[in-house]
Amino acid sequence: MRPETLAIRTQTERTGEKEHSTPLFLTSSFVYDSAEDMAAAFADDSLDVNIYSRFSNPSVDEFIKKVCLLEGAEDGIATATGMAAVSACFMTFLASGDHIISASAVFGSTHTILTKYLPKWGITYSYFDMNKPESIEALIRPNTKMLYVETPSNPGLDIIDLDYVAALCKKHGILFVVDNCFATPAVQQPIKFGADLVLHSATKFIDGQGRVLGGVVVGKKDLIKQLYLFIRNTGPSLSPFNAWVLSKSLETLFVRMEKHAANAFYIANGLENHASLSWVKYPFLPSHPRYEVATRQMLNGGGILTFELKSGLEGGRKFLNSLKWLSMTNNLGDSRTIASHPASTTHSKLTEDERQSVGITPGLIRLSVGLEHPQDILEEILQALA
Repeated sequence: MRPETLAIRTQTERTGEKEHSTPLFLTSSFVYDSAEDMAAAFADDSLDVNIYSRFSNPSVDEFIKKVCLLEGAEDGIATATGMAAVSACFMTFLASGDHIISASAVFGSTHTILTKYLPKWGITYSYFDMNKPESIEALIRPNTKMLYVETPSNPGLDIIDLDYVAALCKKHGILFVVDNCFATPAVQQPIKFGADLVLHSATKFIDGQGRVLGGVVVGKKDLIKQLYLFIRNTGPSLSPFNAWVLSKSLETLFVRMEKHAANAFYIANGLENHASLSWVKYPFLPSHPRYEVATRQMLNGGGILTFELKSGLEGGRKFLNSLKWLSMTNNLGDSRTIASHPASTTHSKLTEDERQSVGITPGLIRLSVGLEHPQDILEEILQALA
């Protein structure tokens, strides 16, 4: 079956009630037929049996299986949030004395973990510019264990050649981890290009309506086994209810991402030469500096675009205050269009140099383009710019 069909037709076995839609398994634990069965469940970590919903749950397992099929992964594990997925990867595969290489253009909380928390445990990091991938190899050390990227990045929409980075990681025996949140598996499958692990904040486009939190990591079976043991013991597990919501959301992911991308492309074209803007960035605009790479490894440009107001920091605030119905909220990937100004909100506590290092300029506006009529969205932005 093709991915669009798998996202809809993959579900847990029906119960005796013969339900059409997958039921929700709201239970904290599971029972056994005998003392021997219970002992066997705890004796063998690889035994495919439900014990406790912190370990596994049918609703969670269905969600994981769907993401694995869509990403082309051997196995996966779900987490309570996207940042739980990121931190679980770091804590599972990095130890004191290790070194990680990361793109400088990463989500703000990921930047905080890399710069403030990992060093507390003796883990060092190096940043590289995604627009200069040729600089990566010089950063590799004997103790480098992981290379981490977001592509497209949040919020700068930088793109990196996955083939190139995967070959570099393979050459040096480094674990290659990709945050695929902005693209989703409906747009890009990094494992096909050589990624070892792929993670998502499922809170975003996978949910698609701003309802629940969730995260997921998929990849090679032996790596997921290590992640599973870490998450099982430390507890950042995805709730069955959230997993059920996310699993149902995957049924509409492909059609939603097509519409998000079509709307975003329409708006990017409509804004590209606006007099109030220094630039507009969208992966499938020919003006994007990595347009060739984006069109080679992505099926469409996704649902996020950014633009830079010539009026800078104060202009960003004025733009948000001039919006009549677009949402101002710290989320993305919703059915509703969302505008944000990172320099005055999510990244306001960083220094100017730190903001520049992650690609955040004073007048940068991030637009998560929703499913409304594209002309209505464009007209709302134009009136705010005016």
